[in-house]
Amino acid sequence: MGSQDPHKPNEWRRLKKSFSHAFTGIFKTFISERNFKIHTGAAIIVIVCGFVFRLSVLEWAVIFILIGGMLALELMNTAVEHTVDLITKESHPLAKAAKDAAAGAVCVFAAVSCIIGLLIFLSKLL
Repeated sequence: MGSQDPHKPNEWRRLKKSFSHAFTGIFKTFISERNFKIHTGAAIIVIVCGFVFRLSVLEWAVIFILIGGMLALELMNTAVEHTVDLITKESHPLAKAAKDAAAGAVCVFAAVSCIIGLLIFLSKLL
């Protein structure tokens, strides 16, 4: 019979705390960021359309990768914006560049997601 690891309960507590922080970050971002709300609303509409158009398993997988990627990028964009704002409130070219690049990443992924979504859904109509 093996003895129990005395650190195991502590690890579970740390894991639960980690998830708690993550969900707090998602919730606070949803409450405070307009674009995150827009992307969440769009995701709900796409999911409803997925049921209406009877997506295949592969199509659902693609849709959920796109939704997850979009929301994750919005969360990272928010993190970059908050971090830059924490470091400096002044208008600085590097601060602007960091914020613009993060916003650009979101924009690129949103555009690609829309194109892929259109390919999936339009193929159901044709």
